[in-house]
Amino acid sequence: MGSLGTSELIIILVVLLVLFGGAKLPELARSLGRAQKEFRDGLAEGADADDDDKA
Repeated sequence: MGSLGTSELIIILVVLLVLFGGAKLPELARSLGRAQKEFRDGLAEGADADDDDKA
């Protein structure tokens, strides 16, 4: 699979705007950001646990 280009990202944003409306988009973006942060924290925690197991 290739990477997303500018035109694909614009199309996705327009679809999100139509589906969720302008008022819900900031809330949706905020929740996606929180989920991404939690995912990264989980990955870092798992990597730390692996390092502890090897030592």
